[in-house]
Amino acid sequence: MALTPLHIVPLGCARNDVDSEELAARFADSGFTLVSQPEDAEVVVVNTCGFIDAAKQESIDEIMAASELKEQGKVKTVIATGCLAERYGSQLADSLPEADAVVGFEGYSDIANTVRALLAGGHVDAHVPQDRRLIPLTPIESHTRTSPHVLTPHITEQTLRVSPVGTDHIPLPTPPWLPTRTRLSDSPTAPLKIATGCDRRCAFCAIPAFRGGLVSRPPEEIIVEAKWLADQGVRELFLVSENTTSYGKDRGDLDALPRLLACLSEVDVDWVRLSYLQPAEVKPSLIDAIASTPKVVPYFDLPFQHASKTVLKRMRRFGDYDSFLTLLDRIRMAIPNVGVRTNVIVGFPGEKESDVATLLDFLGEARLDAVGVFAYSDEEGTEGATLDGHLDEEEIAARTSEVSQWADTVTALQAESRIGQDVEILIDGVDEDDTLGRQGASISLVGHAAQQGPEDGRTFLRGTPDQRGHIVKAPIVSTEGVDWFL
Repeated sequence: MALTPLHIVPLGCARNDVDSEELAARFADSGFTLVSQPEDAEVVVVNTCGFIDAAKQESIDEIMAASELKEQGKVKTVIATGCLAERYGSQLADSLPEADAVVGFEGYSDIANTVRALLAGGHVDAHVPQDRRLIPLTPIESHTRTSPHVLTPHITEQTLRVSPVGTDHIPLPTPPWLPTRTRLSDSPTAPLKIATGCDRRCAFCAIPAFRGGLVSRPPEEIIVEAKWLADQGVRELFLVSENTTSYGKDRGDLDALPRLLACLSEVDVDWVRLSYLQPAEVKPSLIDAIASTPKVVPYFDLPFQHASKTVLKRMRRFGDYDSFLTLLDRIRMAIPNVGVRTNVIVGFPGEKESDVATLLDFLGEARLDAVGVFAYSDEEGTEGATLDGHLDEEEIAARTSEVSQWADTVTALQAESRIGQDVEILIDGVDEDDTLGRQGASISLVGHAAQQGPEDGRTFLRGTPDQRGHIVKAPIVSTEGVDWFL
């Protein structure tokens, strides 16, 4: 029996990339063959993002593009999964008939049968969304919950039957509802999900409404998956979750993250990187763990979101200008060569020009390596959408432009200040743009430093293609913006 060709379009964040690979494994174990191009597929699965307006539009555009392929006769079925599908469900199905099915998270465990039913001419009811913040989940329940995205704490390396080196996915473990994973990329860096959901209630964020409350994965399962990724050639583990500093709190373990890092340092990889560290939850013990644990890179992803205490309070965030600078000083005392990135939101309801000035001053003092600047927009169901003091779109755009330009300036200056430093670089591969040009047998390679996250800037150097996935150490010779040249 011929296998049905299927293509997955992963959109959004690294957490969604993991979901895409779990979906890929389910299909690979159920009579489908994964293809790299949508035009070669009979089934296209668009794993959508529903975080901000631009991401929603990209998801809709991808669904429309897949539908056009269906009109050309090759593609037979288009499926929408992911956060947009979970968040809007039947509403999305009604407004976007180009998607043959809209499947929420709880439909992942049976998604292969859903696709087969559609290919056979059947109909599948769209997912009906619910506010997952209203679903009570105690620490005890989180230990035993058996949703498609939560792993049991009792699985061991033996019961998971981890595949040997050279296989392309983890075989379906027992019990059958546990997620499996097939890599969709051969990058030397891979995301590793350590938790899902968030218990915080930031006024601008809708994620808890459709991702639910925090559920931490048991450490033994994370270690097993980390070992499997290492067997697949991964050299850097990128720990992802909605709020990494909360890891273990739902299990009553406030020191779970430092212990997890110690365990991961024994896995056969070169680097372990943390993402999304809530500034208010960064304790001295975590700073010490990042500073002292082998293989954990000197890198802090700290989404400050703003620097004005007034704005942060309305956002239901903790901290202010002074406390954030104090935190950065504490980190740099422990790790002098640390890389730091942040995100900020501009134009939140009630933001005054003096608040923007505070944010600009903070960015000028903080010596950040990367800054993501986002214009505020209302998200349905969030507190922010109900607040007074909304700014008009033109004012938000003007303020965002001002902050973005200043962020580009200060991060470029921070990069320039690193010239002469010796840094370790993980080589991602050949630089297809040939930025440095060929010099004898050496060609232009691109990678990222221990201080650079996946979206924080790139490092260019000369070498040979067989260095992909290797760590090299060399001084920074020059910079351009946030990019470094060795």
